[in-house]
Amino acid sequence: MDHLQFETKEQVAVLTIQSPPANALATYILKDLAQALDHIEQDSTIKAVVLKGEGKFFSAGADIKEFTSLQAESEYSNLAKQGQQLFNRIENYHVPVIAAIHGAALGGGLELAMSCHMRIVTESAKLGLPELSLGIIPGFAGTQRLPRYVGQAKAYEMILSGEPISGVEAASLGLANHAVADEELESTVMTLAGKITSKSGPSIHAVMRLLPYTFTSNFESGLSSEADEFGKVFGNDDAKEGVQAFIEKRKPQFKDQ
Repeated sequence: MDHLQFETKEQVAVLTIQSPPANALATYILKDLAQALDHIEQDSTIKAVVLKGEGKFFSAGADIKEFTSLQAESEYSNLAKQGQQLFNRIENYHVPVIAAIHGAALGGGLELAMSCHMRIVTESAKLGLPELSLGIIPGFAGTQRLPRYVGQAKAYEMILSGEPISGVEAASLGLANHAVADEELESTVMTLAGKITSKSGPSIHAVMRLLPYTFTSNFESGLSSEADEFGKVFGNDDAKEGVQAFIEKRKPQFKDQ
């Protein structure tokens, strides 16, 4: 992972994109991200992931220069599919991924951020999909994920105009969970991650399996799966500890089993 720093802080994996000056999402960055996800899957102690960018930006987009090396239509389509598959993997990951966004999340950078489960942004950050200004379109699921968060009309406006929005507006639209001052970004993100890691691992994993059902039209399948997961979780030792701790009015001591 030459362009991605991997750190573990207690039970949080912190991934930092290191590809100055813009942290552009070249194919080698996508490969590093995939490798990091592989590594995390082998470590059962990790309960949350934080994804951020080094320097001035979270990520200012795809590597446009890399596009010039492609020729055939199939090559461009394959590049889009590679990004889509990775971002789908993030969206369906077994532990929550939090994007810490500062500076800018544009084009592929915003598409990456939207595949994460939560987004904390600085108030001054810029978020947008400016691809049409280059005569192209979003290719890493931007046209599909953005309407989920901002609604269809706002998604049309953002994509067709190419104009970015601020972190403050992103939070007001639901594209970001919170907008904070620059100096508060890291502490806010790590506090949220700490709240997550204090919970039982099996419960976290069950929620991560269940919430994606909200993006499908099969509500009944979601309800059935929730009932099944509810039963499984209550069979765990952590559930017994959590209930007993509540009765005894003390903080539970989870063992993630």
